[in-house]
Amino acid sequence: MYSEIWLHNSKNPNPVTVNTMRILILCTGNSCRSQMAHGFLQSFDKNLIVCSAGTQASGKLNEKAVQVMKEAGIDISHHTSDSIEKYLGDEWDYVITVCGGANESCPAFFGKVKHRLHIGFDDPSHAEGNPEFIMSEFYRVRDEIKVAFRKLYDEEIKGK
Repeated sequence: MYSEIWLHNSKNPNPVTVNTMRILILCTGNSCRSQMAHGFLQSFDKNLIVCSAGTQASGKLNEKAVQVMKEAGIDISHHTSDSIEKYLGDEWDYVITVCGGANESCPAFFGKVKHRLHIGFDDPSHAEGNPEFIMSEFYRVRDEIKVAFRKLYDEEIKGK
């Protein structure tokens, strides 16, 4: 189900086909966790086609998520918060939900999907308390997302 990308090489004028894996990351608001996962996964492999979406997309990114990702060396400020409807007709190698808790608010995706996975994380945008505690929750969740998606990439995606 890979997408084909045609590459031209100056030494070889004939186009070369490269298979590119397509991955969709889903959450409810598509403003925080799915955006961080999107950023990390894309940073692991620039050849992946990674998108993220939400069932109730907020239409904007969470500023704290953008900040903690920037501090990790990944700029997600250009990402958009998209509705799942944008991707319903597409084919995907992986659709990964990242909503935490009991999975009750995670979207279902019934499109053409090779692998469906759920890797849940707490929503740091729901953290309450003083500003230091709230930011510590963003850092914690960001780091958990990085570890989980690095493992997924190394063990499942990279070898395919």
